[in-house]
Amino acid sequence: MKASLIAVRIAPKKAALVAAMVRGLSAAEAIAMLARTQKKGARLIEALLKSAVANAEHNDKQQAENLIIKTLKVDKAQSYRRGVPMARGRQRPIRKFLSHIVLELGVRGEEDLKSKKSKKSAPKASQEAKKSVKGVGSKKAKEKKSSRSSDSSVSSSSL
Repeated sequence: MKASLIAVRIAPKKAALVAAMVRGLSAAEAIAMLARTQKKGARLIEALLKSAVANAEHNDKQQAENLIIKTLKVDKAQSYRRGVPMARGRQRPIRKFLSHIVLELGVRGEEDLKSKKSKKSAPKASQEAKKSVKGVGSKKAKEKKSSRSSDSSVSSSSL
């Protein structure tokens, strides 16, 4: 249930704005929202989303109504280096950025079950780590206090 666009000619910042709009929505809502948006990034992500939905229906036998956008990642790709001529034979550099866009769909019911399981197990691991760190720090603090008190008694007796 993945689809990707590699080295597409749009700046990553411009594509990321559109991606943030539809991240986490259901596939049908996202397609409707992208169809009404007047940006080049919206056209690209809309085509990518339709491709991912078609992949899910054909390959994984999923229904389009149950699909949501699980992840939508926009990364920077290589950039074309161009230039505009200036006076005295110089050249002003222009960089034309490309993007990698990766979209992954998920099923609506599966994510709820996974998030509940991970929430229950996560606090136990963090509590165990805190206890072990706390125990180690207290032993060192006790050793420092005992060494300081013995040093102060020695220095006062020598006077």
